[in-house]
Amino acid sequence: MNRLNLLLNMYGSMLKALGPSSWWPGETPFEVAVGAILTQNTNWQNVEKAIANLRRAKVLAPQKLYRLSEESLAELIRPAGFFRLKAGRLKHFLEFLKDECGFELSALASQDLETLRPKLLDVKGIGPETADSILLYALNMPSFVVDAYTGRVLSRHALIPEDAPYEEIRSFFMDVLNPDTNLYNEYHALLVRVGKNWCKKKKPLCGPCPLNAYLEDPI
Repeated sequence: MNRLNLLLNMYGSMLKALGPSSWWPGETPFEVAVGAILTQNTNWQNVEKAIANLRRAKVLAPQKLYRLSEESLAELIRPAGFFRLKAGRLKHFLEFLKDECGFELSALASQDLETLRPKLLDVKGIGPETADSILLYALNMPSFVVDAYTGRVLSRHALIPEDAPYEEIRSFFMDVLNPDTNLYNEYHALLVRVGKNWCKKKKPLCGPCPLNAYLEDPI
């Protein structure tokens, strides 16, 4: 089976077993982008608490966050962990938005992916996973998001080396799948759900996993 058919079949099996994921939570594209930065090294429940603080303070907008002191911002996002570090990263992102598009996040979508992605990666504190999350979930641009779950699922199915770098894993999908935002969105979400529930870091539960049939030696 070629890679395209394999990936589409795996996608179909996950979707049939789990149903649509309806990702990414957020009331506005800017909120989604903020969430993508805050979710680094923490769980989503903590991010929700931090975003709720920003909403209650009525500062969940680019210009308002930009005018907020870094110390005040850090205190508001404290529940997300590493709050001082993430406050700095948000400030760098806001500086980028000011210079690149006058705080109009939606205007970034007028740029092509190959131009915009390197610009995001040049923002201090924004790595590939965060950049691709902003591109895909906030800007609806077809950039496949890779995380630890993605690498773990693929390596356990002998599709990539266990130590494959981010860009290699991303290309594993993007080289063959159509550049479809909805497909990339749902595919990533399904892989996360499989990783959390079955393809655990320790003691994976392969038997009931929706992708069990695609193991070299199915359980």
